[in-house]
Amino acid sequence: MKSKKIGLKEAMSIGIGGMVGGGIFAVLGLAVALGKGGTPISFLIAGVIALITSYSYVKLSLTFPDRGGTVKFINQGFGKGLFSGGINNLLWVSYIIMLSLYASAFGSYAPNLFQITNDKVIDSHIYLSAIIIFATAINYYSIKVVGKIESYAVIIKLIILISFVFIGAYGLFGNPNLSQLAISNWEPPLNLLAAGMVIFVAYEGFELIANAAPDIENPKINIPKAYYYSVIFVIILYVIIAIITVGSLPFSKIATAQDYVLAEAAKPMLGKIGFTIITVAALISTFSAINASLYGGSRVSYEIAEDDELPHQLTTKLWNQPIGLFITAVMTLIVANTLNLESISTAGSVGFLLIFAMVNYVGFKLSKEIKGKKSIPLIGFLLCLIATTVLIIQQYSSNKTGVLIAIGIVLFCFVIEYIYKKTEKNNNKNAT
Repeated sequence: MKSKKIGLKEAMSIGIGGMVGGGIFAVLGLAVALGKGGTPISFLIAGVIALITSYSYVKLSLTFPDRGGTVKFINQGFGKGLFSGGINNLLWVSYIIMLSLYASAFGSYAPNLFQITNDKVIDSHIYLSAIIIFATAINYYSIKVVGKIESYAVIIKLIILISFVFIGAYGLFGNPNLSQLAISNWEPPLNLLAAGMVIFVAYEGFELIANAAPDIENPKINIPKAYYYSVIFVIILYVIIAIITVGSLPFSKIATAQDYVLAEAAKPMLGKIGFTIITVAALISTFSAINASLYGGSRVSYEIAEDDELPHQLTTKLWNQPIGLFITAVMTLIVANTLNLESISTAGSVGFLLIFAMVNYVGFKLSKEIKGKKSIPLIGFLLCLIATTVLIIQQYSSNKTGVLIAIGIVLFCFVIEYIYKKTEKNNNKNAT
């Protein structure tokens, strides 16, 4: 059966849907806490790194169109060995981290609509656990349903966010908090860079276009457009949302409502109705992001196992889906219920910055083969490494746990790969 071809509009909606998932709802408050008046600049810095990285993705997607996406690119550049296996494991774990971030955001917004107990923290854990289980059930029920939910969710959340932008921009006139955007309220440059990197997870979703590359029609024209247009659109959207949020609410209010700040930012313009509408948008967005990322995560684990970088048993099915779906869901439940939002965000950003650094390096290394420039991937590689270093140093003083967890995850991914490779080698020796 031939798979249906994807047009530019659908390819862009994969990228935009992947980025404007739960990211902006989850990390906006965190970004303002770190960047203060310079938060829009932090979003811009993170966006520029994503845009430069998308160049490598464009060239690699055109040369090696494969549903394995990032996994395929890493293997092309480094060969199938300990290093590529460790990086690909990190990709799977980073999916789990992202899922935990979206679930945490869902858990932060949901109690504002309906409280189950009188304790918001308990409610948050109930909601985030329930939504992971519900999304997992949908993934088991039908992948078609996941796709349908995604296509509707992208439209709904974009309509609500773009409406928020227009109404919010109008509401800024005469708002006394507008002065918070003054340069005097910006954090120092390194802090702005660190804030941009903590929230880098809000941009990682463009890499999902790579998985759809084999199905995109007229690839030479549509693949570059899909990447660049979706990343540029999201950069503009995020920067404007950051300007409106900082210009609408006093910093003290943003700090109090840090986990659901976008809904709070709608209050000055639209009152309780605005708060409720944005809360609903956040729930739809985070739910659709969980849905899509569960599917993506299970695909990644399947691809890694198929390439013999993890036990081949991961290609087996549990019920009607790869066993990776069940493992991804269980791990997400554990992470989302044990780590706080900042630690989850830091770990996710470190993971994706390192993965993107390696994809940029592959773009640099294979520049002849992919008919690309050497300079752009090299700049992307260096920027990702510098950004990771700044993030780790800056966060170490304020969020030591998050940094240690992030470093621990990276090491864990390579240790697991080393153990697997060693076991395989011994098994092959014994077999002969």
